[in-house]
Amino acid sequence: MANDITILKPLGYQRRSQCGYCKTSAGSSMFYVSSDNMRVDHYQELMDRGWRRSGTLYYKPDLLRACCPHYTIRLKAAEFKPRNEQKKPINKFNAYILGPEYKRNAAMLCPQSREEKRRLRGVFDLTSAVHKAEYDNIKRPVGKKSSKPIEPAHIFQVNLESDSFTEEKYSIFCQYQFKVHKDPASRWQTADFKRFLCSGLNQRTLKIAGKTLKLGSYHQCYRLDGKLVAVGVLDLLPHAVSSVYLFYDPDYSHLNFGKLSALREIDLALRGGYEYYYMGYYIHSCIKMRYKATYRPSFLLDPETHEWNLFDDDYQQKLDQNNYFSPSRYRSQGADVALLGQAQPTQLSLPTQNAPETTKERAKNFGDDDELELDEAGSDEEDAEIPEGSLFDYNIPGVLTKEQVQDLDLDHWKLVVRDMLIDLEDLRGWEESKLDDSGSIKGIAAEVIAATGPKLLEHSALSLF
Repeated sequence: MANDITILKPLGYQRRSQCGYCKTSAGSSMFYVSSDNMRVDHYQELMDRGWRRSGTLYYKPDLLRACCPHYTIRLKAAEFKPRNEQKKPINKFNAYILGPEYKRNAAMLCPQSREEKRRLRGVFDLTSAVHKAEYDNIKRPVGKKSSKPIEPAHIFQVNLESDSFTEEKYSIFCQYQFKVHKDPASRWQTADFKRFLCSGLNQRTLKIAGKTLKLGSYHQCYRLDGKLVAVGVLDLLPHAVSSVYLFYDPDYSHLNFGKLSALREIDLALRGGYEYYYMGYYIHSCIKMRYKATYRPSFLLDPETHEWNLFDDDYQQKLDQNNYFSPSRYRSQGADVALLGQAQPTQLSLPTQNAPETTKERAKNFGDDDELELDEAGSDEEDAEIPEGSLFDYNIPGVLTKEQVQDLDLDHWKLVVRDMLIDLEDLRGWEESKLDDSGSIKGIAAEVIAATGPKLLEHSALSLF
């Protein structure tokens, strides 16, 4: 069997009785697949269709049936314009690492000319700022009295490493989850940590236009005076640096690793040639996620057309007014037309009884210590249910219709059978099966490709047994 293909294991469309974010009983619905060997280009395609991953579990939220719709957000790194509240933390961090004594000695031993001071006054260069305090970049001239190189107050080092498990990473992760997010001690066992943050995309390199791109899942490790203090979990894709998660030692929370890591990851996208920085999902009703909108210019993915739209003040106002918003539907139907479209099947109608109606009301459900970036959305949870009927019955935003799938070549999509790949059309009864029969192999294959998109028909296979 070919090694460089994505094997998709469908888990189907499922509904949870409780929202993983605001904790109301309005619930949420998602389509799931799992894959132990997802290609990086396939995951790039999935993210651009509203998907995210948690370990080897991949999921696409149904935004129409969610009290807290998940919108994919990204930033074009080359156009990033840092604001003062983003510059201050990195400047403060650099001052902490260098220390006043080092700065005083360096100013005497390596004085800047007036012209250089004038040139640098009021100028903020992202790359220079985020790398300024790294030990290898610090000038260490020999002191006149000590005859030894002057040293900063702290030794700060950052390395992009494998996403492999270490006890040191696991220890910091547990401290972070227990102290910052107030998780119970029993929540995170070693196997849970490995599954969530150490089972990502396979690593490889790709040469494009003379540049070598690292691809796959990595841990960006931050060390202070030789001690691991923070880890940023990243997916490096052909056109994106995608932020998966960040955890840090709570004793160092004053160093503001959240903003520091975001700036470093934007710089990685810029210098590495990845073009975009993906910040996960943006949930407008979640106040703690509003910071993502401050990284400008950012863009939100239209859940229906998969077009990217500038996330400006006008867009935010639309989200204030509507629980679900699609710019393309708004433009095509007009401002006075209801944005939620036609009524949905009764068994999966939009939440009404338990779901707060306005953004402000929904925001009240988020406590200060709620876990907001770790919506693992496990497909085997006790409160998960599989709705009746076919996926095509539900008109999920961004999912292909049955008519669109009929135009695709499902017949020659591959199926894994006893470590061999066969064409789906070679299965007995394939021709007679219907696309909307969710109990048949044809129906399962049709639903998977409707949710993942037609590009995944290439270099992939379905695994059902």
